[in-house]
Parts: sequence; C-alpha cells; structure tokens
Amino acid sequence: MSDLEQFREQTRAWLEANCPASQREPVMEFDDKCWGGTKWRFSNEDQRTWLDVMAERGWTAPDWPAEYGGGGLSKEESKILREEMYRIDARPPLFSMGLSMIGPALLQYGSEELKRQHIPNIVKGKIWWCQGYSEPSYGSDLAGLQTRCVDKGDYFEVNGQKVWTSYAERADWMFCLVRTDPDAVKHAGISLVLFDMTTPGVRTSPIKLISGNSPFCETFLDNVRVEKDQLVGTINQGWELASYLLTHERAMIGNMGQTTANEKTLHQHAIDVSGLENGQLGDSALRTDIAQWEIDILAFELTQERIDDETKAGTGTGATSSMLKYAGTELNKQRYELLTDIHGQAGLGWEGDIFDNGLLASQWLRTKGNSIEGGTSEIQLNIISKRILGLGQKG
Repeated sequence: MSDLEQFREQTRAWLEANCPASQREPVMEFDDKCWGGTKWRFSNEDQRTWLDVMAERGWTAPDWPAEYGGGGLSKEESKILREEMYRIDARPPLFSMGLSMIGPALLQYGSEELKRQHIPNIVKGKIWWCQGYSEPSYGSDLAGLQTRCVDKGDYFEVNGQKVWTSYAERADWMFCLVRTDPDAVKHAGISLVLFDMTTPGVRTSPIKLISGNSPFCETFLDNVRVEKDQLVGTINQGWELASYLLTHERAMIGNMGQTTANEKTLHQHAIDVSGLENGQLGDSALRTDIAQWEIDILAFELTQERIDDETKAGTGTGATSSMLKYAGTELNKQRYELLTDIHGQAGLGWEGDIFDNGLLASQWLRTKGNSIEGGTSEIQLNIISKRILGLGQKG
C-alpha cells in the first residue's frame, strides 16, 4: 500500500468515526454553516464538536503550515481529504474570510508576529473577519478609496467610511485598506491594516437588501487607533496585497455556483417536487436544462482544479480568478433560475410555510448580487479580455 493509499484509508476511518450524523445533512439555511468567531452561536453541539475535532487536526486549513496550526498536508493529501469528506456528505467545519482571504495573505505577506497572533485563531474558528474595501463613492474604483490612516508616532489613526462590509456587525476583526500617502499616485498610497471591531470609534449599520436580509453593513471609522504591529506588509504596499486578496475573493465568490456534497442536487429537487415518469423526469426541457447545467458545473470544477494545481506549483492565480468569478456567479444564477422553475409557484412566495417563508425567492434574489460583489461581471470580462485573451494589445 502506498503512502497516499494508507492516508486515504486512515482519513476515511477517522471521518467515519468523528463526523457527527447531523453534519452530514444538507445545508438548508445560514446557521447550518459554521462561521465561528466570538459572536457565533452554534446551531447544536454537533456543529461545535465537528469544528473542534477538525481544527484540532488542522483540517479546517489542511494545506496550511502545521507550525501555525494548519494541517500541513500535501496537495495530494488535501485532495484526498476533500474527496473523503464528499464521500460521506460531510459539511465543511468552518466558513470564513479568515480561511479564504486574510489567512492566505498573512501567510504570504505577514510578519512572523502577525502569523503567530492570527493564523491559529483563524484555523480554530475563534475570529470572524470582515473586509474593509469598498467605500460609498469608490466601489469598482477601489484605488480611489479615501479612508485616511495617519501616523501618530506610536500608532496609526484611521478615519473614513466603508460600505458593503459583509457581516461587519458580527465580525471580531477587520482587514482594511487605508490611504497612507494622499500625495502619491492613487494605487501607490494604500496600506492594509488589521483592527479589532470593538476598538473605540468603530461603528456599523446594517443595510437591508431586496431579499429581506441584511448581510452587508456600512462601517464608520472615527479616530480609530490601530497598533503599528497590525500593518500587513509594508507602508504603501496595500495595492499589491489588495490585488492578491481579490484573487482569493473572486475565486471564493465563484465557488457559490457549485452544489456541495451535503446539498440537494437539481435532480433531487426535481424528483421531490414532480417525481419520475418511467424512471426519468417527465419534463424533457427541464431534463435538458439540468443536464446542461451539470455539464457546465463539471467543466467549471475541472478548470478550478487545474488552476489550483497551477497555483500550488507557483504560477499564481492572477487574472484567472476573474474567469472563475465570472463563470461561477453565472452558474449560481442559472442554478437558482432552475430551482425556481422546478418549484414553480411554491418557489415565488414570500410568506407562509407553503413558501418556506420565502427562502428560495430570497436566495434567487441574492444571486443577482454575485455579479456585482468582488468586482462586477463587466469588470471581470474586461480583465479576461485583456489579461487572458490578450485582446486590444498592440503588436
């Protein structure tokens, strides 16, 4: 037996013994996903147990260095772990911007002190992070941001406003882009700092969306003290870090199009609603649409796996994250269009048990935001055309 075969056998046995039954059930609502942090309330003890046992092994971040609490697995071992979790429909133990965004940036750019302070807490789900990027007058033009960060000698002082800050009211810490040199060319005068959301001067206000939910906030920063050791990288290196973080954010948003192991497939939804006729769905047009979506999502997943391998080989994600973001968000919108087709009138209602209190309708509306957040689809298409296809270049 090879080392990888032995690892798979041991991993399979461990997951079978340690993944609670309730953590193998379909994700139906927000609280089914564990986000961690000091304000998180576990939906049940199984959710807490699943996070604790996976974090203890570092398997919430399986390919991060073991010295910071990660799993220390090779890319082959990480892939086996994903496959074995998928086999038993295991939910991911933790969803977090710490895992998907600021953690990788700290590993790449952070000081040793920052890594020691923050990475173990990210792995354990102790901190809920939010992202301070967009501002009221500077959305797509991120480099135009105006939140000021002034050197006060022993510390930095930050003043400004952020908007569309996901779950800021629940977050423990923010990673925030600030302007440290107002006289520099706008891309050149930006830095990335970290601060506790309980710091005096930090205030949040939820924004209610058309879906009825309020996942986003305005965040007001008034004379906020930021310790100098919470600067990531160097002064005015923020645009480089922002670009690095955006590649991770866009890939994360693109992942929303996929059906995870513990979610119902489109076929399962259709069977539950309409049943089968002679072993197949009776609506031939719906069958075709579902099959086409499943082919497209398989192609997307294979492309994503290829890009992941290239990234781990050292070639970087770069502009391909725009491709993943655009394709993934379109697939997510298509998925919920199909779900509303499948459920018909029952998927359009907003109130009452028969409509599941508007869950599907609100999810369908939410997908429209996927093509805006993290950089609009139009921006992503421009990046793809210029930096991947080479269109519009002379010579």
